[in-house]
Amino acid sequence: MNGSLSPPSSPMIDPFGRTITYLRVSVTDRCDLRCFYCMSEDMTFLPKADLLTLEELDRLCSAFIAKGVKKLRLTGGEPLVRRNVMSLVRSLSRHLASGALGELTLTTNGTQLSRHAAELADCGVRRINVSLDTLDPQKFRDITRWGELDKVLEGIEAARAAGLAVKINAVALKGLNEDELPSLMRWAHGKGMALTLIEVMPMGEVGTGRLDQYVPLSLIRARLAQQFTLTDLEETTGGPARYASVGETGGKLGFITPMTHNFCESCNRVRITCTGTLHTCLGHEDASDLRKPLRASADDALLSAAIDRAIGLKPKGHDFIIDRRHNRPSVSRHMSVTGG
Repeated sequence: MNGSLSPPSSPMIDPFGRTITYLRVSVTDRCDLRCFYCMSEDMTFLPKADLLTLEELDRLCSAFIAKGVKKLRLTGGEPLVRRNVMSLVRSLSRHLASGALGELTLTTNGTQLSRHAAELADCGVRRINVSLDTLDPQKFRDITRWGELDKVLEGIEAARAAGLAVKINAVALKGLNEDELPSLMRWAHGKGMALTLIEVMPMGEVGTGRLDQYVPLSLIRARLAQQFTLTDLEETTGGPARYASVGETGGKLGFITPMTHNFCESCNRVRITCTGTLHTCLGHEDASDLRKPLRASADDALLSAAIDRAIGLKPKGHDFIIDRRHNRPSVSRHMSVTGG
């Protein structure tokens, strides 16, 4: 996966004046866990023939970097279960070396980190997000349907030993882990890791009611404020999280609130699926096919034009709702397809 960047082109600016500098790429829709808020237990995954090759993913990412993307996040499904995915990470790291890309990172469930953490660090990855909703082994198995907590904790320690900064992402789940969030925060902060809390998003049919899972983070924050001193921070990591410092732990706590607080006004992000579909908004059914122009020509002219057309259609924001009448998701595609 070699090759150089195309000549610099004009930055990607959407119809609302927002410059797109952050690309999230799902390298696979497959995962070795089945978290009940993300997937149904008997998921039907995409045929492998439908997926972009690693070389095509590299070319696609490189085209976006040539158009001004500075932060690239690999997601899934679980990105580290994609066969030979580290060759893609290694290839993309050339853009870090050249200075064209500011950050290469990924979101993972942690199950494969023991194997890959050292190489990720060697490729120039400096920060990763690990999805972890509980420190209770039985709850972890209940949430993931068959996961082993010890494997994830070992992966986190391997990442820390490799020098990676780890941020823990936890989905707030009504009646399941809400009471555990203070102790999860203490644990994360005690190891020098930030914690970000996320509201359940109404994406994909997962066979269970969203109302049964959803708890607003405004409520969670109010409860935490009874025990901890939370001070809002201005800083951002380029994503949708809003951060607060926690006086008692010295750590950072993030809140991602797609339901209770639309975070779209400064959105600088777009997402690409493992089949080459571009989504300019997580909460819309918009889709632009980049696989066809990618495969139609050896140069990037058609691809670049297709990207420009898609960015020109980026909506101002999303309107996630939980449909109380029909108990159906706002967006039909699963999060594992879109990319976390």
